[in-house]
Amino acid sequence: MIRSLIFDTQAGRITAGGIEQVETWKNNDKLQLWLDIDGEDLARVQGILEDFEVHPLALQDALRERHPPKIEQFDKQLFVLLRGLDATTEGIDYGFIQLSLFIGKRFLITRHNKASLSVNWLFESIQKQGDITNVSPGALAVRLSGRLVKRYVQILLDLEPRLDEIESEMFDNPDDSLAAELTSYKSRLRHLARISNYHKHVFSFLKREGSPQIDPALSHEIVDVFEQVERTGSLADLYYEVAKDLTDGYLALSSHRLNNVMQILTVFTVIFVPLTFLAGIYGMNFQYMPELNSSFGYFMVLGVMALAAIAQFVYFKRRGWI
Repeated sequence: MIRSLIFDTQAGRITAGGIEQVETWKNNDKLQLWLDIDGEDLARVQGILEDFEVHPLALQDALRERHPPKIEQFDKQLFVLLRGLDATTEGIDYGFIQLSLFIGKRFLITRHNKASLSVNWLFESIQKQGDITNVSPGALAVRLSGRLVKRYVQILLDLEPRLDEIESEMFDNPDDSLAAELTSYKSRLRHLARISNYHKHVFSFLKREGSPQIDPALSHEIVDVFEQVERTGSLADLYYEVAKDLTDGYLALSSHRLNNVMQILTVFTVIFVPLTFLAGIYGMNFQYMPELNSSFGYFMVLGVMALAAIAQFVYFKRRGWI
């Protein structure tokens, strides 16, 4: 799907359409264009981007299936590659999309291989508000970036209550599924921290160096995006440590429970060792065993066995082993 918005600042009008609006934009240097490419055949995407004189290196990165977030300044445009959350993401069980932004003086091109909630939100918001006072390509790119990184913050904040629940469940109803869940969280949080680090480099560069395609008046908005990225990284690191501590705590509790079980089994084994010893001796069918001829031999052996068991039980109880 290809859609577009043309901004006519003189007439105060926004026109929505598709790829056909590119010709209208080309024929009027007073117009500004946002062209959004969702999916589409790679050959067609390449043809469109080449028509806008996108640098070959930026084009190559934008068409890759996976590439780390980056920023690169070219003569005629600024290229920003971000990694956003896909439309199905509702929590820490997330999916990614590649979002490429080509920012020129009069155009913004966004390209993504899957639906982007951030792009959809901004596209619909602009049409609903009808406000074109701040719709320069650079301003749109910064606003879109801010929306994208805030989604990361939200899924991390939504994870905190679940971590609290796991901590309670560990003591009330420990289960191996909790350990598996925590392991999954650690893996995803580590991944989020790595993505956040890439984004941090992107917006740190933009905050520090600026760009001819980005109005200097947007510096405060860029700082806000940078702070959101930093917050994403710090929350991912924090919750990773929490998940790690919970995992260590679960393993410690499991080890403690196992030690208790082994202690009880050991105590009962020790109690039955002398009983088994006596049973083994008198289970030998030798003809000349003196106790076999005693009328009270059977009861005497049972008494000795019972006394040995009771004595050991009392001893272990006093030592606190059972």
